[in-house]
Amino acid sequence: MQTEFIYLAYLVAAVLFILGIKGLTKPRTAVKGNQLSALGMLIAVVVTLFDQNILSFQWIIAGVIIGGVIGATMATKVQMTAMPQMVAVLNGFGGGASLAVALANFYGLNHDLVPMISISATVLIGAVTLSGSFVAYAKLQELISGNPIAVPGNKVLNAVLLIAAIGLSIAIVNEPTNTALMVALVAVAIVLGLVLVIPIGGADMPVVIALLNSYSGIAAATAGFITNNTVLIVSGSLVGASGLILTSIMCKAMNRSLTNVLFGVMGEVGETVDADEVYAGKVKSSSPEEVAMLLETAERVVIVPGYGLAMAQAQHAVRDLANVLEERGTEVQYAIHPVAGRMPGHMNVLLAEAEVPYEQLVEMDTINPQFEQTDVAIVIGANDVTNPMAREDKGSPIYGMPILNVDKAKTVVVVKRSLSPGFAGLPNPLFAKDNALMLFGDGKKAIVDLSASLKEAD
Repeated sequence: MQTEFIYLAYLVAAVLFILGIKGLTKPRTAVKGNQLSALGMLIAVVVTLFDQNILSFQWIIAGVIIGGVIGATMATKVQMTAMPQMVAVLNGFGGGASLAVALANFYGLNHDLVPMISISATVLIGAVTLSGSFVAYAKLQELISGNPIAVPGNKVLNAVLLIAAIGLSIAIVNEPTNTALMVALVAVAIVLGLVLVIPIGGADMPVVIALLNSYSGIAAATAGFITNNTVLIVSGSLVGASGLILTSIMCKAMNRSLTNVLFGVMGEVGETVDADEVYAGKVKSSSPEEVAMLLETAERVVIVPGYGLAMAQAQHAVRDLANVLEERGTEVQYAIHPVAGRMPGHMNVLLAEAEVPYEQLVEMDTINPQFEQTDVAIVIGANDVTNPMAREDKGSPIYGMPILNVDKAKTVVVVKRSLSPGFAGLPNPLFAKDNALMLFGDGKKAIVDLSASLKEAD
């Protein structure tokens, strides 16, 4: 009866995980999806504790309290601009936890064939996830350069390290008492994680985060085989599969190859483009008052958010501007590029925080055909995802990447501090287009001033 209850509880937890992930696919249901997943994990943890006959709960209670305090603090204190870094850290912790479980079981002398295969796989994937995630964190936090960092012979080095890791894993299965092999595997896997992510630039970080999330799920699933825990296998498999699907979607959105992502050869530096030649005195600066005059007669406005909007924390100011426009009878929508920002769904979450109506968030494929009927497109901090070089310059590193066709709008207003390039390090010919105006300054202040000027016109 006890066994039946345990498996029934695991089934309930698995169903909650599936419903939770389904809920996370849409902004409107994301909060509920997160709550369902958390409830499923709580059920799984509690049932597992009783199933394993844990008699002393003081350490478990201490862990719950400490972890809960840390989690609650992160959830309330971390700004939306730092959310990608937090996701990267949590991916690393997930891989590190699986690595710790595998090592504990290895040194616990559980040397049967299936557990040893699972231990080797978990150590390899968990260590790669751990080190790779913290490199991603360091890049996003600007502790190290966010630009692609060249590693001599990167492709060959990655292949050698991967082959060495697989060879060590096989050797450990054949010699399960050889601790030196395990130490070597951990070291090689950690180095592999480092060299996989170091060459990748900030522009490709959304794909990297999605992939590392998948790795953490796969590591959890293989750890489930070690501990013979069904719900861990199921939940890890769900995270691993959904992460790979998301990675594939991100790759398509950036015209990247999944193989290149897996082997860390994304973001290779192309030819240097001279910004002075691109702009050549064609950039036209404007003011909030001039832009407000344009918006007075606009019937349709599309707002294009990017990472600069997150940095300026301008999401609430943007919502207020949209409210002012709507009160004047203007139709307002938001164009969402799949990889705008530094993690998948970054702009959706940011705008949801500002209580922007979900139905106004329009995906790239849907909004692109509508730009020609748009009176004013307001670009706030989005650079690479609006760069026409992706369509027009075959020699560009971003050539072929689908972009938001904002340049086809009747007028484009770009809110930006300066003409500095985005993560890809490229100038943006959009800024020099005949129909483009630059509104230089802090994103939040510029939008607030624009709203004020528009209100004065009433």
